[in-house]
Amino acid sequence: MDDRRIGIFDSGIGGTSIWGEIQELLPFEDCIYLADSKNAPYGEKPKEQILELSIKNTEFLLNQGCKIIVVACNTATTNAIDYLRANYNVPFVGIEPALKPAAINTKSKIVGVLATKGTLSSSLFHSTTKNHAAGITVLEQRGTSLVEMIESGNLESEELYQLLEGYIKPMLEKGMDYLVLGCTHYPYLIPLLKKMLPENVTIIDSGQAVARQTKTVLEKNELLSSSNNSGVHQFYTNGAVEVLATILESANAKHTVFFKDF
Repeated sequence: MDDRRIGIFDSGIGGTSIWGEIQELLPFEDCIYLADSKNAPYGEKPKEQILELSIKNTEFLLNQGCKIIVVACNTATTNAIDYLRANYNVPFVGIEPALKPAAINTKSKIVGVLATKGTLSSSLFHSTTKNHAAGITVLEQRGTSLVEMIESGNLESEELYQLLEGYIKPMLEKGMDYLVLGCTHYPYLIPLLKKMLPENVTIIDSGQAVARQTKTVLEKNELLSSSNNSGVHQFYTNGAVEVLATILESANAKHTVFFKDF
């Protein structure tokens, strides 16, 4: 048993979608979440900078005494997690687009992936596609500017709707029946996506799978909390505190939000 906290970081508020799944599955665990909103999006940055930012985020969380680090960012996972695992003596859980279940279940054999440039161009994404999507047409769509708009906190604007529709419509016209969300920010687009997607299109994100993997790693390493009390959660951001606080308003967990210029 280990009552230290779970550490989670992302290039902003998007990874809170992962945190939500983790705290639901592991309600007695305390978490500390780091939102590097000042440097969002990671997906347009060179690999060297993504690695530098990931190291900085990891060391912040380790200095807070975290027992495990969840890299709640597709781009950081694909570009940095191998280095982090090799250089820090704690378990790491990463995230990648949930292409495998989409490829297994698609009837049209056409799957859309909405992700950042950093994820779509990564060797991990290409190996995942090769290993799990043989015989499947994978439509890759870069979600340029989506992260920035989500980070602004305005999730219901007409501008956002039009931008998203421009990305989705061509994939629909080509017959996709599964849409894989390849960025942890994108689950916050699901209400808009449901307005533009027909009922035969299934949306998949990685949140529940990451939460299950986090639990598995904690159990394997005997790091589960011994507490029977609901977890307490701290959130740090170097961006707009009010945006992060608004995103967390519906969270059914004890939490506090802090600004930290890191």
